[in-house]
Amino acid sequence: MWDRFTERAKRVILLAEEEAGHLGQKYVSTEHLLLGLIADRNCVAVHILDQLGVGPGRIRSEIERQAARGDDREDAKRQLTPRAKRVIDFAHLEARQLNNHYIGTEHLLLGLLRVDEALGARAR
Repeated sequence: MWDRFTERAKRVILLAEEEAGHLGQKYVSTEHLLLGLIADRNCVAVHILDQLGVGPGRIRSEIERQAARGDDREDAKRQLTPRAKRVIDFAHLEARQLNNHYIGTEHLLLGLLRVDEALGARAR
């Protein structure tokens, strides 16, 4: 499944797991994916967000204000929620529709925006 993901996109998924751990969550959801995206300041998705006037600092503070806090250990293994899995599915779809043979951070961002009931999509 992950073979078409760029190294940067794979790193975003790992960063999302870390972000979930920082918030004490047992799962990786859309807000964690967005936090993973903005953690890499040099990725295409962050450049797009910057051009739209939505800076990483603003996104992080909005998510931290709205996200639930848990008490899970930071080193625990976390699973993707159904919404986060939908983001990944939409990222695949976006890449295919754009005739890209890879899935990058820009596709993850587009996937996040398609899951409109998700906190990760609302934190703008």
